[in-house]
Amino acid sequence: MVQVLSSRVLLRPADPERSREFYGGKLGLAVYREFGTGPERGTVYFLGGGFLEVAGRAAEPVAPELRLWLQVPDVTAAHEELAEHGVEVLRPPVREPWGLVEMWIQDPDGVRICVVEVPADHPMRHRPGI
Repeated sequence: MVQVLSSRVLLRPADPERSREFYGGKLGLAVYREFGTGPERGTVYFLGGGFLEVAGRAAEPVAPELRLWLQVPDVTAAHEELAEHGVEVLRPPVREPWGLVEMWIQDPDGVRICVVEVPADHPMRHRPGI
């Protein structure tokens, strides 16, 4: 059995500086660590219980099926804040048939990001018998 001590999503953007501006500036993700120097340096951001590493440079577009899922406490407030920072909202917050409130945005390379709120009455918030 493999013992996983830490994990992260590795993202190789077409333009690392533009992606750092998006994830660090517009989304406001906190930096966990940085390594290297210059425009090719790596930046690792906190993603709740995980990490997002933006490092290197991609020669080809990121896989079109790659998605990020970011849970926030209030998706309506996130929508307003992201719009103020100039983030293009692909779809504003909508309560889905499965009960989550989801909004969709994308990063500069077209990686689609689902920003999700788990409402207080959603089953994901409750553990039977606890």
